[in-house]
Parts: sequence; C-alpha cells; structure tokens
Amino acid sequence: MNIIDNLKWRYATKKFNTNKKITADNLELLKEAINLSATSYGLQPFKVLIIEDPKVREKLKAASWGQAQITDASHLLLFCNYIELGPDKVDGYLKLRAEINNLKLEDSKDYGDMMKSQMAALSPAQIEVWTSKQTYIALGTLLAAASELKIDSCPMEGFNKVEFDNILGLKQKGLSASVIGAIGYRADDDPYAIFKKVRKPITEVFETI
Repeated sequence: MNIIDNLKWRYATKKFNTNKKITADNLELLKEAINLSATSYGLQPFKVLIIEDPKVREKLKAASWGQAQITDASHLLLFCNYIELGPDKVDGYLKLRAEINNLKLEDSKDYGDMMKSQMAALSPAQIEVWTSKQTYIALGTLLAAASELKIDSCPMEGFNKVEFDNILGLKQKGLSASVIGAIGYRADDDPYAIFKKVRKPITEVFETI
C-alpha cells in the first residue's frame, strides 16, 4: 500500500516554501478527493473556501495568532460547516441522488423522512456540532490525498473562529469556520521535517473484542 508510505512521509508542516506553488491540475485533484470524501448520509454539509487573496490571508493570520502557514502555504483551504441543515438540504440531496442514479424521486421519500426526523430531533447547537464533525472527515481525506501527490499539509484548529466568520462574512452565508487545511511544499529549513513520526504502538491503539 503506497498510502502507508505516504502517510509516514507526511507531517504537520510548520514552514512552507513560499516560492513553490501547487499546480492547477494537482489542486483540481485535491478538490475532487475532498468532494469524494465520506460524509454522514452523503449530505456534504460543508463548503470549502480556497482563500487566495493575500490581504485576506494577512487578516486571517492576525486571527490565527500569527501562524505563518496562513500566509506562506501555497493554498489555504478553510472548511466551513453549515450552521443549519433544514429539510431543503435533504430534498436537494435526494433530488441529485435520484438524477445521478436514475431513480424515481418518490421512491426515496421514506429515506428522506427518516433523515429529516433524525435532524429534527437535534437542537441547533447539536446540528452545528454534527456538521462541523463532517469537515474533519473531509480534512482527513485532503491530508491523505495530498500525501499521495507529495504535497505537504498542515491541519490547523488554532484560530479565532468568530474573527474568521466576521472577516469572511460567513454567518451571512449560513456558514461557520471549522478547520483549516494549509497545503504546499515544505521549506528546506523547516526543523519539523527531520522529526521522526511519533505514534503509539499498534497494540495500544487497537483492541479486538
């Protein structure tokens, strides 16, 4: 499995080479990988913002306690979760599902009613926690896919989400900043690049019952 070697190779890059950029073709591959990520019910309750504007990234850096990856990475991907997930989102998914699989939309009514009832039982706060969790699954897909392309990455939670929401006007879009995927290429002098990966023995992580 090449994925094992690639995951051993990747690490949370702290210093990016500011002169080396991800190609448009590779960026499209990463976008496709994220789009293929598993999500609960397949609803994809998130949006990914690819933030290129240097001025915006400088503002976000200030809201990230000055972490250089925000401005120095080739591309900054901000995973945003939907704050609400009403019946219209379910209906939109079922319509697309029926079109892609050549199904009769009415045949999915029971499935749709089940999803809607499950979501109706959750409070707004619980919905937001649930949708935010989906972004982490997608982030994991990004990290794995990037390693396949030998593109470095750094997952980041260290930022002020309220300030991000305000800078990017996310609330008006029904979104909230969840987690960051900074991607690019490691700098030659990134001290973290030489560190050996530290993981628990497999026997400690897994237990067969």
